[in-house]
Amino acid sequence: MPVNPQILSQKVLETPPLERPSPPAKLPSRNPTGSFWIDSSPDANPLAGEGSKDPLPSEADVCIIGAGITGVGVAYHLIELLNATSLSVECPLRIVILEARDFCSGATGRNGGHLTPAVFLEFSQRQALFNTVEAIKSYELEQHTASLLVKIIKENGWTGDIDLVEGGHINLLFTEKEAKNAHKDFDMARQAQLNLDDVEWFSKEEIEEEYGAPYPGFLAPGYNLWPLKLVTKLYQHAQAHARQYATLSLHTRTPVTAVTHETTNNSSTYTVVTNRGSILCSRVVHATNGYASYLLPFLAGPDGIIPHRGQIIATRASVGADQIKIPSWSGNEGFAYWFPRPITHDTEKPLIIIGGCEEAAASSYVDDDSKTHPLVGKALREFLPFVFEGKYDPGSEPEMEWTGITGYTKMRDPFVGSLVDLLVANQNQYPYRKQYIAAGYTGHGMPRAFGCAEVIAQMILAECSDKEWKVPDWLPQRYLTWNRRVE
Repeated sequence: MPVNPQILSQKVLETPPLERPSPPAKLPSRNPTGSFWIDSSPDANPLAGEGSKDPLPSEADVCIIGAGITGVGVAYHLIELLNATSLSVECPLRIVILEARDFCSGATGRNGGHLTPAVFLEFSQRQALFNTVEAIKSYELEQHTASLLVKIIKENGWTGDIDLVEGGHINLLFTEKEAKNAHKDFDMARQAQLNLDDVEWFSKEEIEEEYGAPYPGFLAPGYNLWPLKLVTKLYQHAQAHARQYATLSLHTRTPVTAVTHETTNNSSTYTVVTNRGSILCSRVVHATNGYASYLLPFLAGPDGIIPHRGQIIATRASVGADQIKIPSWSGNEGFAYWFPRPITHDTEKPLIIIGGCEEAAASSYVDDDSKTHPLVGKALREFLPFVFEGKYDPGSEPEMEWTGITGYTKMRDPFVGSLVDLLVANQNQYPYRKQYIAAGYTGHGMPRAFGCAEVIAQMILAECSDKEWKVPDWLPQRYLTWNRRVE
């Protein structure tokens, strides 16, 4: 079983491929691998082709590029904020979401199905790199995002619709060094007054007796769900609640190929060019994550957003749910993550969704999700039989296997904010005024993206109403584009 220390991953992120400078990402592939969330049932994606044959609007106030949890999240938050503030606008805010492929067919529709906020791991590293306040906010953002999503899900009665499971998350500690570092992070986070009351530590003997894995670990709050169905519900909710303050439309299978800019009377106007026509708009939101550099080539390379291919399989356990139980898991220093899907009858053997093991092959600077890598697939197939002896058949083949493209950054944190603030002062900034980005979650988007989308929505609304935007208490300052300038 390969164990890849995080420092090796960091070196990969900092080292571009042989081409110099690194080329921008390409558009998403036209024939992606089949994801469990998208392709396991015919009704999984009712919005798959939504708006793909409808005429594009000629104008919009906000064009959002990308229909994953970030893009849909921006639209959701904009409409919620408009309804909450009853902002006086001359006409409804016209919001358009454009998606290159089917609805939610990027990283959100291809991930591991976890909604697990980090609680303390890497605290000491973040405290040393930044400061104590920034380190604390790293976890406050994730707690805010996860708790807000769960609140929305429960208030709207979506728990069963999206298969939400609140089973907790167990992090296995495979080596003495990993266990030592985890306890150090825990102690330093607790000294910094992070609330860790819900964390429960287990010895190797306790984990082995209860779950069958001979490693120590700890249990923290965590959720699992069907991510595509969640984003579908968020979009439908936003559209139904647009009311008099906004209109919302979605156009899938409409890749954006360029964003051009004109300035008239010190006012910026954008033309969003697609394969089906163009839209004139006042504001553009880039919610394209690993593909961001396709439209924003200055984000190509190690200082920007690096496309990174993740790989996942869906495989059956060889024992029943009474032995697998319901928690989600991570191990191998976070390079593997898995959870059992809810069973439909007592005799069913659980289907396990497991992802990771990308250290088995070069995965950074890869923007093609139309194929899987055999070495990563081999590592994924061998992982659970190795960790849980007797509970998984080493020779069984997965029921599905797929890949997805995430966006990595050198800091391992996303870029959030106005694009004009991301550029160094001596560059031509005018083409990027009133363009925004939330992208680069480094494989950890579910507990961060919806909160970052909320920030973008707040910024847009502040700009629309000519008010000052205030940084939320839970947002790390280092995420903001004006603290992350690139050449």
